[in-house]
Amino acid sequence: MADSRTSRAMLKANESDEGRDLPSLIERLAGDLTTLLDQKLTLLRVEIREEVDTYVRGSILILAGGIVAAIGFALANIALAFLVSTLIGTADISQPAKYALGFVITGIAYLIIGGALIVITKKRLAKQGILPRRTMQELERDKDWLQEEL
Repeated sequence: MADSRTSRAMLKANESDEGRDLPSLIERLAGDLTTLLDQKLTLLRVEIREEVDTYVRGSILILAGGIVAAIGFALANIALAFLVSTLIGTADISQPAKYALGFVITGIAYLIIGGALIVITKKRLAKQGILPRRTMQELERDKDWLQEEL
């Protein structure tokens, strides 16, 4: 987007620069440079806003995964307590042992779901990167262009 506006401005400048004196060319260069910097700053702001939104969404999912994992941990601990108390009392399986087994299975399921959610989201955020890629590419192109022109 900024590239096309910059290209159009350069084409207009090339067509109308013939016959101008040096002070007006310098004035136009300063104006174009100001416009270019303004466009780059706008692009940087948009990219930073997108990055922050991604990290906020990811953080919310990590928090949700942590809550689910905490619920799973609590259920697994309750189930373990029921299981241990049941196994100490008698050797054959009674109704409380069945309850304990249900708590263990439920707790493990919550732990797996919460852990998977945390790992998946963390990997997604790690791939995201922190540098604004489009702004860096634009600045690199502008640097190369300025080096060619000067």
